[in-house]
Amino acid sequence: MGKGAVGKDTVGKDAVSTVNKDTDMPEPGPEWIHRFPADESARIVARELAGLLDAGATAAGPLTGTSFAVKDNIDIAGIPTTAAFRARAERPAQATATAVRRLIHAGAVPAGKSNLDQFATGLVGTRSPYGACHAVGHPDYASGGSSSGSAVAVASGQVDFALGTDTAGSGRVPAAFNGLVGMKPSRGLVSTTGVVPACRSLDCVSIFTRSVGAARQVFQVLAAYDPADPYSRPWPAHRPHIAATPRVIAIPAGPLDLDDEHRKAWDAALRRAHEVAQYVVEIDVEPFIAAGRLLYQGPWVAERWNAIAPMLGEPGLDHGDLDPTVRRVLTGADAIGAAAAFAGFDELARLRRASEHTWDVADALLLPVTPGHPTLAEVAADPVGVNTRLGTYTNFVNLLDLCAIAVPAGERPDGLPFGVQFIGPAFADDRLLDLAAVWTGEAEPEDAPPRPGWTRLAVVGAHLSGLPLNHQLRELGARLISRTRTAAGYRLHHLPATNP
Repeated sequence: MGKGAVGKDTVGKDAVSTVNKDTDMPEPGPEWIHRFPADESARIVARELAGLLDAGATAAGPLTGTSFAVKDNIDIAGIPTTAAFRARAERPAQATATAVRRLIHAGAVPAGKSNLDQFATGLVGTRSPYGACHAVGHPDYASGGSSSGSAVAVASGQVDFALGTDTAGSGRVPAAFNGLVGMKPSRGLVSTTGVVPACRSLDCVSIFTRSVGAARQVFQVLAAYDPADPYSRPWPAHRPHIAATPRVIAIPAGPLDLDDEHRKAWDAALRRAHEVAQYVVEIDVEPFIAAGRLLYQGPWVAERWNAIAPMLGEPGLDHGDLDPTVRRVLTGADAIGAAAAFAGFDELARLRRASEHTWDVADALLLPVTPGHPTLAEVAADPVGVNTRLGTYTNFVNLLDLCAIAVPAGERPDGLPFGVQFIGPAFADDRLLDLAAVWTGEAEPEDAPPRPGWTRLAVVGAHLSGLPLNHQLRELGARLISRTRTAAGYRLHHLPATNP
């Protein structure tokens, strides 16, 4: 082995030495499909950093010293990507997903591949041959899914953050059930290259953390245009990046379908909304909920079948491990015709038009993540019905091209965690992060450094804070970094007959 290769191996070992050793972690439970020994993590890091080091880059980055779990429908080269389908367990991935590679380049260390509802089809966390997950600290209750293992690994303190995916709520339901922050970015902002598709046009890589600040940090590493991903989208220059002042939050105009314990926690959350926002407005949320029904009752289930069918048809695969509930969900999807598909597209367009006025009057929509928190026994008794109800307030987000972030909202009276979500239009991700930070009591990022690509601008006159034209800057997403004074040698003159 040459000198350069030895150096790269050393970098991988050094990176792993900054995070938890194997001996510090509990025995792996059903949250893991493959937890990496330290030497395996080191090899993965060394391989992914090799090109950077050859180019003269350093191994340090904004995520140095952190570890993360990777949902096992996201590729890491040399490691099988099972998607919780055992027949794929002997088929190593040929390349590392773009999202994982960006995290490693930023200094983070992968700790393993986490469990999921098979083929990311489910919101319960029980549809896996590797075992069902339960909510951390509540062994009788579902962990939520499909990113079950990722959420449990973070909530139990085994990793600093985790990657999941979110097509119908899989990045938010497990967050709510385990007291975490769960961020579902705008479609296309985080690359899905190297992700096993569920509904390809809707899939998003999601982020699980224990704080909003951590979610922001991970998101800033991940958000980048990827020309290899046909669904990737760059940040549009005209979208505001931070929450406008005053903050306006929309809430449902009428009662919601909630379990009794959930309703009590939701009532407390509504009171909190009036503390967080300067204004709270009520809107009709039925168009949103109706759009969500299209995901499994419309043509998009055919898109899910279209993603999974080629994998089931791979030579030598045993279909005996196909989860019976997943099989039931997909039954008949291949028979959905073009006419039904276009009828679904038209209905979605109608519902998008009926709901989009929300963003004219509010910065974000506040909703509970789920209507309730089922026990494992309740999921087993009615796997499809329970799952369908869990998606009531999450299924529509990707269909309507929205972004969302789930945040803890205390506990229900029975002690189970309760989560709410802020939902906004596409590319309002930073706005939602700002609102979420206020909600959780984390410091508002008024003095945070600008995100990469921002321009520092000095303003005078009527654009100063508190003056008539300052709103033009805020509407464009400008952030006040500091106040200063002009040097004594400068003079500003008020022109007569003008209105600043």
